[in-house]
Amino acid sequence: MEIEHALIALSARYTKSYINLIPMKELTKAEEQVMQLLWKLEKAFVKDLIEKMSEPKPAYNTVSTIIRILERKGFVGHNAYGKTYEYYPLTTKKEYTRSYMKRFMRNYFSGSFQEMVSFFAKEDNMSMSELDELMEEVKRDLQNQKKQEGNASRN
Repeated sequence: MEIEHALIALSARYTKSYINLIPMKELTKAEEQVMQLLWKLEKAFVKDLIEKMSEPKPAYNTVSTIIRILERKGFVGHNAYGKTYEYYPLTTKKEYTRSYMKRFMRNYFSGSFQEMVSFFAKEDNMSMSELDELMEEVKRDLQNQKKQEGNASRN
């Protein structure tokens, strides 16, 4: 079992650069709740996670089971201190969000960012100034992404 955990942690380190090539699994609602806390805390014992959860708090065994499932899925790693495990995320919130949004766009908007923005603009009755702000933000993000890609290719 320790070898399996070591391999998961090791593979997570080396697959970070290939994150866009390997489809990330989707989290269940309960798994996402645990991951949100783990991303916020950066590392935690099961009791720490339960402490931060709202009432009614789930049973220790429930949270422990969810965290082990997350570990099997490759989202979480751990450090062992005797029989006690301290858990930490192997996937950043940004990586998961990127994967989730790509899947969301593909499933609901034929992979089109334009269709998605158009949908939300119509549904939320966005004003022209809000649309302009959104487009400016997207342009800035694309320019930053191109700069980062240019810098990465030089290294």
